[in-house]
Formats: sequence, C-alpha cells, structure tokens
Amino acid sequence: MANQEAFIEKITASYQPKGSFIYLGAGILEGHILAEAEVNLALKMMNRHGLIAGATGTGKTRTLQLIAEQLSVANVPVFMLDVKGDLSGLHQAGTSNAALEERGEALGKPFSPMGFPVELYSLSGALGAPMRLRVDAFGPVFLGRILDLNETQTGVLSVLFQYAEDKGLHLIDLDDVKKLLNYLDTPVGAAEIKDSYGKISSSTSTTILRKIVALEQQDIGVIFGEPAFDIHDLFEKVDGQGVISLLNISDLQSQPLVFSTFLLSLLDQLFSNLPEVGDQDKPKLVFFFDEAHLLFNGASKAFLGKIEQIVRLIRSKGVGVFFCTQAATDVPDTVLGQLGNRIQHALRAFTPNDAEALRKTAKTYPRSDFYEIEQVLTSLGTGQALITVLNEKGVPTEVVATHLTPPRAVMGPLDAEAYQALVKGSPLYAKYKEAVTKNNTLDVLDERLAKQKAEEQAAEAAKSRARASRSSSTQTPMEAMAKSASRTLGREGVKFLAKLGTAIIASLIGTKRRK
Repeated sequence: MANQEAFIEKITASYQPKGSFIYLGAGILEGHILAEAEVNLALKMMNRHGLIAGATGTGKTRTLQLIAEQLSVANVPVFMLDVKGDLSGLHQAGTSNAALEERGEALGKPFSPMGFPVELYSLSGALGAPMRLRVDAFGPVFLGRILDLNETQTGVLSVLFQYAEDKGLHLIDLDDVKKLLNYLDTPVGAAEIKDSYGKISSSTSTTILRKIVALEQQDIGVIFGEPAFDIHDLFEKVDGQGVISLLNISDLQSQPLVFSTFLLSLLDQLFSNLPEVGDQDKPKLVFFFDEAHLLFNGASKAFLGKIEQIVRLIRSKGVGVFFCTQAATDVPDTVLGQLGNRIQHALRAFTPNDAEALRKTAKTYPRSDFYEIEQVLTSLGTGQALITVLNEKGVPTEVVATHLTPPRAVMGPLDAEAYQALVKGSPLYAKYKEAVTKNNTLDVLDERLAKQKAEEQAAEAAKSRARASRSSSTQTPMEAMAKSASRTLGREGVKFLAKLGTAIIASLIGTKRRK
C-alpha cells in the first residue's frame, strides 16, 4: 500500500500540468490500475513532437484516435494519415458496450460517446477531396525520392528546377518536367543550359524520363497539378472544435514511397510558409505521421537531412509532429532525439532482431523506481502503453505504464453511404475535385522549339538555294562541248556567208565589165 501511495504521489507530481492538457489514462502498478495516478500530456508541449510505437495489434491506431479527439475538443486542428481507411468513424459518435464501460469504470471516467468534425482527402481523388501539389513546390529532393533516383540523378533534377526558376518556367505537373527535359536535350536547349548550369547527359535525361513514365503508368501523376492544396485548409475549426483532416491512402498502400514522401512534402510546405510563433499555450496544428518507418527506409543523406531540419525547426511554427511506427529503432537517432513525448505500446521478442530492438528501446527510457523497463514492454496488454512525456518545464516525466482511455467516436470506418455524403458535402471537395490547366511552361517551350525548327528550316532552305545557284553556274562536260561546237559552227557560218557574199559581188562586177 505504501508503494502504491508513493507511486500515485510521484505520477501525480509528474503529470499534473498547470495549463490545458490531454488525458491519456491512469497508471498501472503491479497489475493494478490506479485511477488516482492520472497521466496527462500538456497541450503546450505537443509541439515538442512525439513517438507512438508498438507491435501490430497493440492499439497504436486507437491511441492516435484518442489524442486526435481531445485535440479537436481543445480547438486544435489535426492532420492524420489513414492508411487502412478505418479512421473515418471519427465523425460518428461511438456506441457503448461492455468493454468500454469496464474500461471507463477502471479509469473512473464513464464512457461518453461523441463525434468530431472530419474532412476527407485522397491522393487519387477517389476517396475524398483530391490533395495535389505543384511539382515545383514538391521540390527536386522529394521528387527524386518517389522516382527512386540516385544522388547524381537527383542532382540533375535540382539543376532542372533551378533552371526553370531562373527562366520563369512553372513546373506544375509531370508533363512540364518531361517537356523541359526534352527541350534541354535539343541542341539549342543543351547549349543554353551548358553555359550556366553544366551539361546534362542524354543517358541521365532518358533515365529520369523513363521513371516519370513508369510513375504515370501507375496513375501516380495525379498527385501533381492544380488547384494545388492550400495548407491553410488544414487549420479549419467548426463550432469551437478543431477539424480532423484525414488523408485516406487505402487505395495506395502499395506505393509507400509516394504517400510517405508526399506527407513530408506537406510538412515542408507548412515549415516554409507558416510564420514564427514561438511557444504557445497550445499548438496551431498537430500532424500524425503513421507508418513512419516507410519514410526512412532507403532514404538518401539529403532526404534524411531534410527530415531532420523540418522536425527540428517546425515546432517554432506552432506545429507538433507525432510519428507512429512499430519500434523506436525505426527512427534515425537524429530524428528520435527531437521527439520529446513517448507512448510505447507492447513489443514482442520473437526473434533475435526483436530482442535487440527491445533492448535498445528500453535504454531510451529514463530509469524507473517502479518498473523493470524491458519486462514491462513485453507484458503490456492491448490499450496499454509505457509513457514518458515532457512536463511544462521541458523535463521528461516519470516513466509510467498506463491503462489508456478509450476513443469516444466509432473505432472503425463509416459505412459507404455516410462516407460519400461526408466527402461530397464538403466545400473543400468542390474546391479541389476538378483539375485545371493554367500553365505557360509548355507554351513557352513549344514556342522555343517552333522557333528553333523554323530557323533550322530557313537555314536548310538557304542551303538549297545556294546549291541550286552553284549548280546553274557550273557546266557539265557535255554542256561545255555543245557550247563550244555552237560557237565553232557560228564562226564557220559567218566565214562561209562572207565568202559567199564576196563571190556573188565579184561575179556581178565581172558581168558588167564584159558588157
């Protein structure tokens, strides 16, 4: 009993912020759920980012949901990746059942159903309002990532983007990139870019073009274009609640490079365009990055550097980022060190690699007077997690095994009819559903190519005229012989006529004399 009292006292001291907070659950000690040991996360510390990790089936998605719900109630907008298409139920109040009532009773907080404002987005446009970005806003590093280019090829893309920016050419979709690559492979384009930016080899251009075409054949090109997504639409609020924006990628699960890179590009847009706000009482937006390990797998140094920069600096823009993955070891140390709030669900040690991941994860937690960390991590049940967060002074809290509070909305997808009604009833669906073309890149390059072709044709015509002129002033041997014969005949004819005339005159004179 004394141990429980000390535990409750220590947890209460660690997890009772003075300002607004999110209630996560109650502490567990020696198998007992102690409702008095409330575990809370200060809203003002949510821009210090976080990690939600755990093995499959341990409740990570529901943890994302319960945090998103309470943020919405606190009037904080949320963006979430819906990998399986099962988060749309956030819009609909849940239904009580025995399990939920039992959990509420254990926590001393009865289950209270509630629905939340939700916007549905889709990269393909089939499952929500289309979410697009312009290619020039996406950037060469991210485009190189989804095209699976090596560092040399990505460097060529960077040159391409810089050339387009310097020349005032807009790269809106993949057609623009292809057109520009083709133009720079012509003699005029190659000479133009070589002088200021360096030569681009035909083999590199061909490789990039081939990979763009392969991406288009998988219908991925639709993520680029206009109208481009306006990041300010992520900050919507309705009736005093923050809107939960869901990006449903259940139809693109086989394209992890695409959706993970797209999300990072969206974060980059937020980082580049939002003003500095410093520390506030609550974040302006919280961004949940599910299946985060896909972001880091096989990433280049440049790409990892971009991730680290965004995560390190975006908190000053009032944006919190929570990564969700299976193990803390999925996240590079340079990024993991930026994640101040940790919610770790159960880990399983079925293989030597699992055991190593467990050992490394345990070492990332502060020492506890109440737990053997490795043992707790393998014994947590579904809907339970080992938690440590930052208190209002930025100091890590006491590590606590926590029985989590359940979400209040439906823990699953909306039915098809309700889903479509939610999609098509949104003003944002009407805003983004139709792609438009308003670009000058193709026109400008077409004009240049047409001018080049006209110049080439004019040059060829001039050459033809010159050849014809030389041909008319030059005689063949037969023509020279004919002309010489003509001149000879002409001279001999004149001589003959002269002699004939002389003879006739002499004959006439002679006749007169005889008379």
